[in-house]
Amino acid sequence: MRQSRVIPGFGLTLGLVLLMLTLIVLLPLAALALKAAGVGPRAFLVVATSPRTLAALRLSFGTAFVAALMNSGVGLLVAWVLVRYRFPGRALIDAAIDLPFALPTAVAGIALAAVYAPNGLLGHWFAAIGIKTAFNPTGITLALIFIGLPFVVRTVQPVLLEIEREAEEASALLGAGPIRTFVRVILPAILPALITGFALAFARGVGEYGSVIFIAGNIPMVSEITPLLIVIKLEEFDYGGAAVIGLVMLAISFSLLLVIHLIEATTRKAYGHG
Repeated sequence: MRQSRVIPGFGLTLGLVLLMLTLIVLLPLAALALKAAGVGPRAFLVVATSPRTLAALRLSFGTAFVAALMNSGVGLLVAWVLVRYRFPGRALIDAAIDLPFALPTAVAGIALAAVYAPNGLLGHWFAAIGIKTAFNPTGITLALIFIGLPFVVRTVQPVLLEIEREAEEASALLGAGPIRTFVRVILPAILPALITGFALAFARGVGEYGSVIFIAGNIPMVSEITPLLIVIKLEEFDYGGAAVIGLVMLAISFSLLLVIHLIEATTRKAYGHG
């Protein structure tokens, strides 16, 4: 009896996947690399190693890393509360987690600036004690936390739902306290998903533009992110320079994400997740 398949056979499916991947991902990236290579080795090094470019790269990757790290902790806590507790307004909070996905990034930036600017709802209280929460790297980090939190929550939440409460009860019966139970029973189960959420939040933060420019201040060498520097190069009709910065940013992002995914794969094998 002939076995029916939901999707076409391996050969046709693989061909379609490779075709779409080439048209949507590989060709644009190849065009970026060719455009950057067109400026020549000397000009490439001048643009890639200029103090302004290096400062923008450090800011973009540094704030994205800090924001993703903070989102890992906060996102885990939010996911835990949503999965393990029942309380009035839970469904509303659960739905609100996805708002950064649907909200235009420019609107998010304006809203964050209205809250954390020196004359904002919360910003003026921080300013009164000498803490500046906008128009500097702190404001950038706040914006990246806002847009990255849903990635961690939605990645960890399904894994928490699958963890059986019996394992925690058995750990408690054997004399383990809450912290030991979390470290030995729960954390190994959710760690791969937590690393995935971190990677997604980090990747989103590195390339974020719209929600950041309204709260960053955009001061060269201080609060100028790499995507903004690329836009400035394009506005100056320096397409080669924009391509060089974009390629450097792409290479660093790919390398870091590759390392993160290797860590995730190692973690899955270590804890028996596949």
